[in-house]
Amino acid sequence: MQFLGESYARELSRILEAPVSVIQKALKSLEKDGVIAARVMGRTRVYRFDSRYFAAAELQSFLRRLAEPEAEWKNRLARIRRRPRIGGKPLWP
Repeated sequence: MQFLGESYARELSRILEAPVSVIQKALKSLEKDGVIAARVMGRTRVYRFDSRYFAAAELQSFLRRLAEPEAEWKNRLARIRRRPRIGGKPLWP
């Protein structure tokens, strides 16, 4: 998530093309293990790597290397909205 900074379940679901419920379950498990930390932003739970996790730097470095050759992922990240949608706000094109 370092290349994303902070993210939320729906955004990760779109990037990974996986069901939101699966992503939420994984995030809950990672949070329980202390790998990631969460905070509430409005009605959305936002996640980031927990810098206090003993292997945070190594994990981020590993994930960065895994994502480098994935041009498709970079394109998906560029297309996906970077913040939660405010309720009642019209969709942008």
